[in-house]
Amino acid sequence: MPDLWMPQALKVDIGDHGSCDSAFPAKAIAHITGDLEATAEAPLDLLPFASLQGFFTGSGSGKAPHVLWDPFTGEFAQFFPATSRSKAVFDKTGGTRTNRAGKVVIQVEALFFPHCRVNGKVFARLVDTPCRGWDELHAWISSWGVPDVWPMGRPTSLSRHTCPAEKWRTQGGWYAHAHVPENDHVDPGSWPEFGSRPAGPSPAEPRFEPFPGASFFQMGRKSPVIAAMHGRLVAEDCDRYTSGTVVDVWGAGDVRSYAAWQRKLGLAGDAADGVPGRFSWDRLEVPGV
Repeated sequence: MPDLWMPQALKVDIGDHGSCDSAFPAKAIAHITGDLEATAEAPLDLLPFASLQGFFTGSGSGKAPHVLWDPFTGEFAQFFPATSRSKAVFDKTGGTRTNRAGKVVIQVEALFFPHCRVNGKVFARLVDTPCRGWDELHAWISSWGVPDVWPMGRPTSLSRHTCPAEKWRTQGGWYAHAHVPENDHVDPGSWPEFGSRPAGPSPAEPRFEPFPGASFFQMGRKSPVIAAMHGRLVAEDCDRYTSGTVVDVWGAGDVRSYAAWQRKLGLAGDAADGVPGRFSWDRLEVPGV
């Protein structure tokens, strides 16, 4: 069975699950967050990933998708398992079951709005961004049987093109929010093309140390992996060490420094306790030893 939770995503289960209807073909729905209105003459800074994650776990939980995707950094947060419906489309009672009509109906919100500004550069369309993480996101959604087709056509503009109810019920694949019956949105305006990456890293790609598991990090543990991690925490300005002499032994300084890294990623509470987890470890990119 495919993974209910995308392996690369931070799991933020907000509960309130609801089953999908497997009598219908698998679908995915593409959105942009569209959280601010900007223009080419008056661009605005993109909101932080943590702000949108907080919205979907708080006051915006009634509008939460399955996955929030940052196309600039490749970060993900997932709020519902793949086989649950999510809530990012309007679903009329007794209607076409817009959020359930499929083995899965996986909804993705890309952190983006037209003419957003990131590091001083303005992006008019989602496809103009680096689209980091798209290959991983696409692969996970494909693993659930969502075919690489756009029954209503790949979105190329912010315009409404409502899918007929019968096509929605009978044809699997990718749909824009602008296509979904019973809704009135026009997003996402564009979406990256389907593609595939070769299995395994290419020779040009750096090799990073795989996550060794949370139980690896015990007080007094000595390992070159810890030394490599130490170097990355210092490089990320998360140095909370009181000494730089013993860098390969897990201790209190590592806990403080790793907690600083977790907070830098926008984590809080128990998720920022200084004990490495897969999400934060993968983003630290510790060199292989």
